[in-house]
Amino acid sequence: MKTTFRTTMAQGVNLTPQLLQSIRLLQLTAPQLEQELRQTLERNPLLEHDESAEEAESVDDPGAAALEAAAWDELPDAAFLSGGSVTGGDGDDAIARIVDQDSSDPRVRLLRQLAQHWNERDLQRAAWWLDHCDDRGYLEHPLAELAAAGALAFPRQAGELEVVRQRLLHGDWPGMAASDAGECLRAQLAAQPATTTRALAMRILALHVDLLAAHDTTALASVLKADTAQVHAAVALVLSLRPYPVEAPAEPEGAHVIPDVVAWHAGGAWRVALNRRTTPCIRIAPHCERALASGKSGDNAVLRGLLDEARWLVRGLAMRNDTLLRTAQVLVERQRGFLERGDEALVPLTLREVADAIGMHESTVSRITSGKYIQTPRGTLELKRLFAVRLEGADVGGAAVRAMVKRLIDAEPLATPLADDVIAGLLARQGVRVARRTVAKYRDQLKIGPARSRQRVAPPQAVAC
Repeated sequence: MKTTFRTTMAQGVNLTPQLLQSIRLLQLTAPQLEQELRQTLERNPLLEHDESAEEAESVDDPGAAALEAAAWDELPDAAFLSGGSVTGGDGDDAIARIVDQDSSDPRVRLLRQLAQHWNERDLQRAAWWLDHCDDRGYLEHPLAELAAAGALAFPRQAGELEVVRQRLLHGDWPGMAASDAGECLRAQLAAQPATTTRALAMRILALHVDLLAAHDTTALASVLKADTAQVHAAVALVLSLRPYPVEAPAEPEGAHVIPDVVAWHAGGAWRVALNRRTTPCIRIAPHCERALASGKSGDNAVLRGLLDEARWLVRGLAMRNDTLLRTAQVLVERQRGFLERGDEALVPLTLREVADAIGMHESTVSRITSGKYIQTPRGTLELKRLFAVRLEGADVGGAAVRAMVKRLIDAEPLATPLADDVIAGLLARQGVRVARRTVAKYRDQLKIGPARSRQRVAPPQAVAC
């Protein structure tokens, strides 16, 4: 056996305690932040509520804060999510120090679960896939496009990347990282016990989704050459599946949302401010800081450690608030048409565009907008609501097209409702070119039936004598 030595060079990011705390504060929702600060105030006697704080809290050293903010933006996506080092070392699991077990980010929760039985190499690839999933678990871009991007991110390992996606798809959360609803439902079915009903449901999803959407069990029984009762059982099995890999958490009864940011129109311009109810101000007790600075307390390492912890928390909280405010300002400015005119004016906007506007990484924008709400004249909305994916071949997003489809259907004649291809043609006249199947998809999302089911007899007109 021959022993060889090899020297390699690699870049990495040192996850300091300050940086980890800043990342953790960044993704906390308002209730989580309130609980975190309450516990910290009970634990650290050097901190106190700052009731005289002005509208915006300043950091101790703006230059140091900016440098620290830049440091967390330089984190690679895989290392950010998995907590591992870029070089794949055996260091401590940093993600355990970033978030608690009950993190509001489903991607982080899944990675914590996978870390129990996946190796570091596969965890990095899983983190890459999850970073390209939306909050419901679907891939945000076409699979072919992501495969090309993955080949650049992991050279000579593209095959392994797809294997990891398949493991996510059929793993602990069936359907995770699915390219579409069909793949998600089939993955959930594959996790069910092998029965005749499951096999029939698989055939329906693979070949006859249109008949399933129309609830035409008679036609399904005919084309599948199966008994009607068996078809009913297979359809019931499909309908029992989750529509998304990640289900939205159910809100407790009587729960209400307190906005993190407030936007209003005044003086011909849109203005944005933090809601002080959800961004409590804390500060270091002045007399304690003066006593430690003057050395009157003696050489007390414990108190000085608490002082350092307090300074990191105050700086991290100020950075979180500043990032949230600047992100909300960009969102309001880009979506002012939506705030003034409604869903049809919602323009395409991505995480990357907002990240470029505020000079940060898109993963930072993703976490500062998750679970955060903004109060507007149109109601209280989640910040994620102000993002929109651009439709292929169009200059508008899906939410805007869905609103247009609803408007056209609401105004259609009762006796001659508009078919999907007719709606697509009317949208094309307005400069929005979408396929008929796209119109059908948005109509289904609006829970509106096809044209034949909407046909009604117009009420007779009163005739004047």
